[in-house]
Amino acid sequence: MKNEFTMSVSPICVKNGKKYAFVSFIDGERSAEGKIPDCKIVSATGFDRGEIRMLEEYMKRELPMLKKMAAGIRLVDAIMK
Repeated sequence: MKNEFTMSVSPICVKNGKKYAFVSFIDGERSAEGKIPDCKIVSATGFDRGEIRMLEEYMKRELPMLKKMAAGIRLVDAIMK
């Protein structure tokens, strides 16, 4: 897997009282979307199983930072950009 890809984090979502956010990874034509705090890839195109495991491990390792990023996104501000 290349070491360069674009990552983005969604604002916090709430469903049935549980908070979660999505983390997207894009590497050219390849893309993957993970869900935190589960730290599981929920959809992927072009990444092999080993790379998906690496992305999941990255989300686990960086979970505190990813949560802060999601919490820092205000939906109104994101829409206005």
